[in-house]
Amino acid sequence: MGKFVAVTILVIAIVSAIPILRHTWWMAEDISTHGAPIDEQMSETMAEAGISFLASQIILAYFIWRFSGSRPGEKIKNFPGGAKAMVWAAFLLVGTEVLALGVFGVKAWANIYFTPPAANAMPVQVQAGQFAFYFRYPGPDGKFGPIHPDLINEGTQNFYGLDQDHDADSKDDIVTAEMAIPVNREIHLLMHSKDVGHSFFVPELRVQQDFVPGLDLSLHFTATKIGRYEIVCTQLCGLGHYNMKAYLSVKSEQDFDDWLKKQAAMQ
Repeated sequence: MGKFVAVTILVIAIVSAIPILRHTWWMAEDISTHGAPIDEQMSETMAEAGISFLASQIILAYFIWRFSGSRPGEKIKNFPGGAKAMVWAAFLLVGTEVLALGVFGVKAWANIYFTPPAANAMPVQVQAGQFAFYFRYPGPDGKFGPIHPDLINEGTQNFYGLDQDHDADSKDDIVTAEMAIPVNREIHLLMHSKDVGHSFFVPELRVQQDFVPGLDLSLHFTATKIGRYEIVCTQLCGLGHYNMKAYLSVKSEQDFDDWLKKQAAMQ
């Protein structure tokens, strides 16, 4: 029975590695300027984790095969150094691996989180709330009007709580339910949640950022391919979480300008 279990473990481990080696369920197409090092880091992480997983399963299968058929009265063999030696070996091995991934991973994420956006990056505000995203663009004055939480009213579609009667900077702000950006231009996202924790995830952009209630977060990226992509929330935020999504349209510069003018006329 022990040898059967050992063979079963070995077969399952090898079969489960095949889809990973063949990239059967791999990531979506990369459309960002920062995606290449992230994909490289992901491949390295999967390789290290996969090798460690297979090695541990092979060792487990060997020990089951080797020691499962002990006969009554046979002397039990102990691992050299006992359990303490095994724990220290695992601690050092896993600790070294995690530290190495962290050190090399800094390079992959540095362009997003450890460098500021360019001075001419286009600002876009993103507000997450149960269960929708809303986006705000500054008007011709290039300034966002202040947010008044007490004025937020979804019934009147004042999603950002703007006081356009008294705040001059709010009069030309453009609020939309779909995000559009020009291709090959850096975008500076200014992100906040109006209620609970949410997340902004666009697989093709290699961007996934949590909204933290009470904090204003900043993120920047550049999209390199025209198209329409899904934005989803990956943080469980309530009963309607499954349907919380929006769309990102990457357009040519001219198409984006035309879209923005159309949205401004609808305010």
